[in-house]
This record gives sequence, C-alpha cells and structure tokens, in this order.
Amino acid sequence: MQRSMTDMETGVLTAFTPWASLGGGVLLGLSTVMLMALLGRIAGISGITAGAFALVPDGKGFLAEGGWRVAFVAGLVAAPMVMGVFGAGEIAQTVPDNLPLMAVAGVLVGLGAGLGSGCTSGHGVCGLARLSPRSLASVLTFMASGAVMVAVLRHGLGG
Repeated sequence: MQRSMTDMETGVLTAFTPWASLGGGVLLGLSTVMLMALLGRIAGISGITAGAFALVPDGKGFLAEGGWRVAFVAGLVAAPMVMGVFGAGEIAQTVPDNLPLMAVAGVLVGLGAGLGSGCTSGHGVCGLARLSPRSLASVLTFMASGAVMVAVLRHGLGG
C-alpha cells in the first residue's frame, strides 16, 4: 500500500514506499558487495563516473578501464526506464526547472565531491560500512550541509 503525505507548508507530495525502499536498499547493498568482492572496487558514483573514460598505465602503454564503469553508470540511467517497463508507472522528477541554478548546484556538488575525496555513495554506503573515520566526517558534513540548505531554501528564502 502506498500512502502519500503532503507537507502543509510547501504542498510537496512525498510518496511513502517502505517495500520499494527496502528492496532498493537491498539491491544497492548487494551491488556494493559484489563490486568489492568481484573487482575490488568501491561503489562511489563520482569516482566510477570520473574514471569511466580514463586511461590507466598498464606497463606497455595505456589501457581503458572504462568497460565496467560505463556499464555501472548505464545501469543507473537505465533503471528508471526498466521500472517503467515493469509497471512502476511514470517516475516523477521533482527538480527545479531553473537551469542556471541547477548548473551552479551541479558544479558545487562536483567541487564538493572532489574536495571530499568522494561522494555520498562512496563515503556513506561503502566508507561507513568499512568504519572509515574520514567517511564518517564526510557523511556528517554532507548531512549538515543538506540540512542547512533545506532550512535556508524552505524557510529563509520561502522556497
């Protein structure tokens, strides 16, 4: 059963989907463990994406290591389409339509991932599971920054 809650201040509709969320979490955990067990790699999306088209030295020249990385990113992009085929219905996007603002936000997220030596998936999913102090500090920074931004945008700027 899917229930919806509406935020009285903003009118934003939020779907409550515990079984779908649980299933997604299990699949995310399984894929993270498989990537580590099979390839010895951490499932950090920013690092995977950054290295998708990188060339790495192999002693004789340079070797493209992008095959599995491109497949991983393609799976992220294809997942909503696959869900649509299997009857999940239309997947609504709730991002602003202000393209300049979204471009600035994207650049800031990219800079933050670079400065933090990884993104929320690498630090939050993989780093915390490995009990990494650096990942704990990163996740606390991500979460605090997110909370501040929500407070500013919803309550400070009336958004």
